[in-house]
Amino acid sequence: MTPNNRADVFELASPARSRRSCQTLAAMQISAATVDDARGIAEVHVLTWQHAYRHLLPAEFLASLPVEKREAMWRECIAKGSPEILVAKSEGELCGFVAFGASRDEGALPLTAEVIAIYVAPRFWSTGAGRQLWQASLRRMVAQGFNAVTLWVIANNDRAIRFYTAAGFSADPASLKQFTLGGTALEEVRYTRSMETQT
Repeated sequence: MTPNNRADVFELASPARSRRSCQTLAAMQISAATVDDARGIAEVHVLTWQHAYRHLLPAEFLASLPVEKREAMWRECIAKGSPEILVAKSEGELCGFVAFGASRDEGALPLTAEVIAIYVAPRFWSTGAGRQLWQASLRRMVAQGFNAVTLWVIANNDRAIRFYTAAGFSADPASLKQFTLGGTALEEVRYTRSMETQT
């Protein structure tokens, strides 16, 4: 997948979250994605980019992100069954998703998994949706026999970095690399963790 699919996520539920957020968390359902979910996944994908990267990417680039293109991409992924995709829904509304599978990194060790993408719609940030998606995907990766998991995250995405650090990931500074997106130079770094503990 392209740099449009960084494994960026939004922070763990706040202890001071509102009553509405608590109710949303209690009602969250995690399930395998179906082709009927492709549109909702694409909408969450684009919307989270537009909110999370306002400080990193030009407004014109973010406004031009095509939902239809991402819908087609995710529909194809779901149909192929690769990567595996789980969705979070609250009262029938798709509010987040996670995509994961075997590591795509050149030279990756056997039994190394990768979180390819994990996104939560902005209005569901700080409800615990991201944490539930992460834990569900972690259980699936452990069940499939993976013993380590990696992901790539934009270096200045502080919210995502806080989430992954809390989930037991650590940065691999030697992996830092540059890329250009929307005419903007960015850096990304790989984060890793073992499967010995489930967080």
